Amino acid sequence: MSILKQASSAALVAASVVAFSGAAAARDQIRIVGSSTVYPFTTAVAEQFGKSGGKTPIVESTGTGGGMKIFCEGVGEDKPDATNASRRMKKSEFELCAKNGVTEIVEIKVGIDGLTIAHLKGAKPVEMTRKQVFMALAEQVPDKDGKLIANPYKLWSEVDASLPAVKIEVLGPPPTSGTRDSFHELFMEKGAEDFDSLKALKKADEANKTKDFEKVWKSIRKDGAYVEAGENDNVIVQKLEGNKNAFGVFGYSFLEENTAKIEGVKIEGVEPNYYNISGGKYKGARDLYIYIKKQHVGVIPGLDKFVAEYVSDKALGEDGYLAKKGLVSLPKEATDKVRAAATAMTLLDGSTLK
Repeated sequence: MSILKQASSAALVAASVVAFSGAAAARDQIRIVGSSTVYPFTTAVAEQFGKSGGKTPIVESTGTGGGMKIFCEGVGEDKPDATNASRRMKKSEFELCAKNGVTEIVEIKVGIDGLTIAHLKGAKPVEMTRKQVFMALAEQVPDKDGKLIANPYKLWSEVDASLPAVKIEVLGPPPTSGTRDSFHELFMEKGAEDFDSLKALKKADEANKTKDFEKVWKSIRKDGAYVEAGENDNVIVQKLEGNKNAFGVFGYSFLEENTAKIEGVKIEGVEPNYYNISGGKYKGARDLYIYIKKQHVGVIPGLDKFVAEYVSDKALGEDGYLAKKGLVSLPKEATDKVRAAATAMTLLDGSTLK
């Protein structure tokens, strides 16, 4: 793009932002997109906001990646006011937002979730390690000499004799999902680090500024062992009901809502439950977020009041209505900091992102 075209594009973005912020709102209902994991929590807040006199916000489940893309399209009445995320915003997404005029973003960490692997209730209990998960699902794994080879494992028992002699089949989210990102980082990367040869590869990457190790843990096999089941976790449950040997990847909150049908697998001997996740014992824990477009505050009616409801003690507190829906609350001191920053509409510092 030429310098003239870049300047023209920047001018158009700036003009649209000024026009939006200076105009009376043509839309009187808050619109939110993003993570399917955070969706039920934000929906609960939206319903409570509606009961308190505001117009109930529209909340759409688009996946974290899809939500970020929509959120960052720009500022204006036809653009969403907030996006849910089951991982932190990426630096590349922050830069995309800035490019499109979304220059004032408020980050709210709403709680903790445990990424779980589950199977149909009543099936024989199974325990796994993250190394075993990596061995089962990575596109390439080290052989006995440390050389990377195409994944040869067809049965769980081939990964480890302690695991059942059934076909490896894991139903999980697509690449657009924040849950998929978390699965890579919390399970696949950590599992890969248990191999001496891959540890050495990671060190070589750090020294040479290459990404060979990252390619290994981010590459999921494509031969049917991992099945992309979409953003809707209910679809995964339905498929598990039809295959007692399959496993599904969920956030803890969804597992908690479906305990009559599915149960979580212990990871490294630790059960995925509220206390193990909040206490840091369960290694598959992750933070959950909602991002607010500050440039829409004062233009879209009630957006600041919606934020106030979200960070209120009756919502985010340990005994709040979000905890009753399965959200693992942050420690009180952390919640107080989140509340203070959200109330002040403190802007996200892009330099802290990866």
